[in-house]
Amino acid sequence: MKPFLIIRTGGTFPETIKQRGDFEDWTAASMGLDESDYRVINVQAGEPLPSPEEFVGCAITGSHDMVTDEALTWVLPAIEWIKQAMAADLPIIGICFGHQLLAHSLGGKAGFHPYGPEIGTFKISLTNAAADDPIFVQTPTSFHGHTTHYQCARTLPEGATLLASSKHEPNQAFRLGRHTWGVQFHPEFMAEDMRTYIDRQADTIKEHGGDVNELLRTVTDTPESTKLMVRFVDYCRGLARER
Repeated sequence: MKPFLIIRTGGTFPETIKQRGDFEDWTAASMGLDESDYRVINVQAGEPLPSPEEFVGCAITGSHDMVTDEALTWVLPAIEWIKQAMAADLPIIGICFGHQLLAHSLGGKAGFHPYGPEIGTFKISLTNAAADDPIFVQTPTSFHGHTTHYQCARTLPEGATLLASSKHEPNQAFRLGRHTWGVQFHPEFMAEDMRTYIDRQADTIKEHGGDVNELLRTVTDTPESTKLMVRFVDYCRGLARER
């Protein structure tokens, strides 16, 4: 079977990489993939993206960059590739920056969140439409997700189905077409990763009126969130067998 493609749009903190690996490693682990099951393309470093036809599915990682930063010369080629992948009917899931990039690429709009960043482990609520979604169908109507983002999908693409929201962020997850998904939360994060991001952004949290100690206290494991990545893999492989 064809491999999965993991598009690396950014990396975590250098000291975290030494301990835990980088975003592409976390993403592959959350998907339950072995090294032979996937290929990583680092678009942030300018690596060209291969044909979508070479892959069974694609995951787009998070990033510390901002989708709307015009200095990011690699974003425009990535947008064009996403459109090609959609036309080729390749299943895609975008995480955080990847979620925003998908929305921005496909007719929506990314931008800074009007109420500031969302950082911590928070309750995510599904919409009624999620009951019929291929990867959200087995997810509880309310579950916890790790979040750390300054920008968001301000507007979803025309025809997108809203799948999940949180108190802070109305567009936590969407699907466009048969199988293009965006999730603003981080299903690939472990609890220790979330604590690291809270610690590293403590000053920002305080500036926006947040309680760092309370956010650290309420960090919890998010197994229902992570299962979405496994179900995405199962969906892609099942689709490939049918074709």
